[in-house]
Amino acid sequence: MNGHVRALAEAARAAQPAIAALSPQRRQRLIERMAERIERDREQVLAANADDTARGEKAGLSTAMLDRLRLDGVRLAAIAQALRELAAQPDPVGAVTRREVRPNGLVIERQRVPLGLIAMIYESRPNVTADAAALCLKAGNAVLLRGGSEARSSNAAIAACLHAALREEGLPEAAVSLLTDPAREHVLELLQLSDLVDLAIPRGGEGLIRFVAEHARVPVVKHYKGVCHLYVDAAADLDLARDLLVDGKASRPGVCNALETLLVHADVAARFLPAAVGALIRRGVEVRGCERTRALCPQAVAADEADYAAEFLDLILAVRVVDDIDDALAHVGRYGSDHTEVIATADPAAAEAFIRGTRSAAVMVNASSRFNDGGELGLGAEIGISTTRLHAYGPMGAESLTIERFVVRGQGQVRHRQSRTAS
Repeated sequence: MNGHVRALAEAARAAQPAIAALSPQRRQRLIERMAERIERDREQVLAANADDTARGEKAGLSTAMLDRLRLDGVRLAAIAQALRELAAQPDPVGAVTRREVRPNGLVIERQRVPLGLIAMIYESRPNVTADAAALCLKAGNAVLLRGGSEARSSNAAIAACLHAALREEGLPEAAVSLLTDPAREHVLELLQLSDLVDLAIPRGGEGLIRFVAEHARVPVVKHYKGVCHLYVDAAADLDLARDLLVDGKASRPGVCNALETLLVHADVAARFLPAAVGALIRRGVEVRGCERTRALCPQAVAADEADYAAEFLDLILAVRVVDDIDDALAHVGRYGSDHTEVIATADPAAAEAFIRGTRSAAVMVNASSRFNDGGELGLGAEIGISTTRLHAYGPMGAESLTIERFVVRGQGQVRHRQSRTAS
């Protein structure tokens, strides 16, 4: 190890107090300026992304990976809009979440404060460079970004926009640091810096996330994969359920909130599955089903055990007919990944049973799995989706990048009064 990563982390750590000390208005202005710079320099960013995409195609990246990597004018505008929405949100730093007065007169407050320095380790998606930086800064943190080699030009171009905004606001560029060398040993070094890094967040494929979790000496929040289910209940509106299925699977299959498995109550399988499977096949989806599914839909191929545990990230869907809601919940409990579960039903009791019976970070009732996203849930942007049951669970916005501490205000109270002896 040559110390390069430690030097980057030390500089980022030293820059963090300047971000934490900003007023909410200045933090908002900083993030708005970042959005402006991304729009102003859009041609440079898109040119850099075109280089990355061409290199990825030549290297044989999967369709899902290329989709995550690719930027265009619409996606770049969405990045800037997400930053503006985040900038306009309430500032979490210093927020008092609870206040009470104890019998002895002590005023006890719980106050949100920044975590410090966050290491963001991610693959493919260059939008993460902007989202993660803005979220960390909104919460008063500094961030050290390490993107994948497949997006190195895009990440560098976006980071240049962010650095320009920091300079324009008179703030240290090191508050957003980018580790440009993708060598695995640099990630290992970063994960050992327990004296500098307060939290590591991996975002990408299961292999990357397990590597980070297994080697880190710093706290990690993560999700390994998104094996998301749609359960079509006996009381479902079948047209509604079909819409949820098509949107959840076919709209963008290469993302973690896409559906991977469909579970259908036996009482409605004959009415629902033929039309639903036909709609999927027309959109290029390969359907892998159980015996009861294939009896109703001969065009489905046989599913095996591995299919029900798979995060395909592709136009592939596993299907199973279940006897009842308990059977569906047992399947989710066995194969799910605590990410997103969906029920289609018009029965409130069934909806509540499904909510209580799942452990996932998000449960959708008659709504698409694709809504498990920070922007769609009102966070502006997200730094990732946590299925780690720590201080954050589900999509992580700016508030999830702070932590509560106690502030105690008194008037001289002591716990043990000392006796005073006469002089």
